[in-house]
Amino acid sequence: MRPTSLDEVAGQGHLLRPGSPLVTLANPEAAARAATSVILWGPPGTGKTTLAQAIARSSGRRFVELSAVTAGVKDVREVMQEALTQRDLYGQSTILFLDEIHRFTKAQQDALLPGVENGWVVLIAATTENPSFSVISPLLSRSLLLTLKALTDDDLRLLIDRAVGDARGLAGAVTLGDEARDALVRLSSGDARRALTALEAAASFSEPPETDGDPPEITAEHVAQAVDRALLRYDRQGDEHYDVISAFIKSIRGSDVDAAMHYLARMIEAGEDPRFIARRLIISAAEDIGLADPQALPLAVAAADAVQLIGMPEGRIPLAEATAYLATTAKSNAAYLAIDAAIADVRSGGFGRVPLHLRDAHYPGAKRLGHGKGYVYPHDSEIGVSAQQYLPDELHGRRYYEPTNHGQERDVQARLEKIRRILAGER
Repeated sequence: MRPTSLDEVAGQGHLLRPGSPLVTLANPEAAARAATSVILWGPPGTGKTTLAQAIARSSGRRFVELSAVTAGVKDVREVMQEALTQRDLYGQSTILFLDEIHRFTKAQQDALLPGVENGWVVLIAATTENPSFSVISPLLSRSLLLTLKALTDDDLRLLIDRAVGDARGLAGAVTLGDEARDALVRLSSGDARRALTALEAAASFSEPPETDGDPPEITAEHVAQAVDRALLRYDRQGDEHYDVISAFIKSIRGSDVDAAMHYLARMIEAGEDPRFIARRLIISAAEDIGLADPQALPLAVAAADAVQLIGMPEGRIPLAEATAYLATTAKSNAAYLAIDAAIADVRSGGFGRVPLHLRDAHYPGAKRLGHGKGYVYPHDSEIGVSAQQYLPDELHGRRYYEPTNHGQERDVQARLEKIRRILAGER
């Protein structure tokens, strides 16, 4: 079912508008001047290989495909030499399609530079990982970076229906019910390859009806038999790993417990390390909740300990409990802001000598230096707080911690106002 031209491609309309780089590259009349190399970045099953092959067929260029999984520097140099020969002897340009370029080392990517820079080949590289981190800068600067999007539900429906009737697909040997189509779309997660694989598997479960002449119908039950769970898109080493955990923490911070549970479920089902999730919950409890609810941090730590003790799948339960607690409790980042402000002062040189009355006075000769002289022991005071200066002179009066009026931090705020008045010698 791979399209033979750009007109048959489902989705990626933002890249296939008239006059766009890919359309121009596929135009045989513009083949001589439109020799811009491109890097196609997008999730699996969105048409990277399809676009490269369709461009090669439409433009009349010679097409060579390499996979970064199996190819090495020697293979790249051989392709470059052959491309140069084809250009000089026959006037034919070459498209080099390099799949999974992020798997190439720096040295292997360096081998591509002469051919790309001198126009020996038009490089179309595909990657599922962010090229900013996986592709060397010289290659990025010599190529157009085009981002592919996951296919929409409408794109997948078009593709599935086409596969049912097309001679290259099931050729009308089966029919497809609306519920089955919706199930296939839902389970494919925007991945055309997975949609077609699931369709083919579901078709194998369908049985001819008792009446002759009518093709069998693929039902939702057949789809369920073929695919036992949603085909989640999640790369534990790539962008999706960071995007989902970011959405998880931001949902907790935003107090949307349902969204937080959704992202937690996605990570669990994708096989994310539960200890990683637990660590992020601990950070969230300290950063986003703080003293608005002092029980959040102990509960997050307890969930992390529980995951270590019992493992998965049962570990999902304490993770869910901690997620629900953190998402629904009061929030404050006052402690987080306080330490960052204090660190900023220290890094910028905003510190001085420790006041004499606070210095250690327990070693011989310390009192002669004035260490500890004038220190007031707070426990000797009726209220447990004594008026004296604690910050260095250079920072006297500087405030870092400013509690909010959220949750239990409201009580801290009132108590802190009294303490600061006492420390300043006020009553």
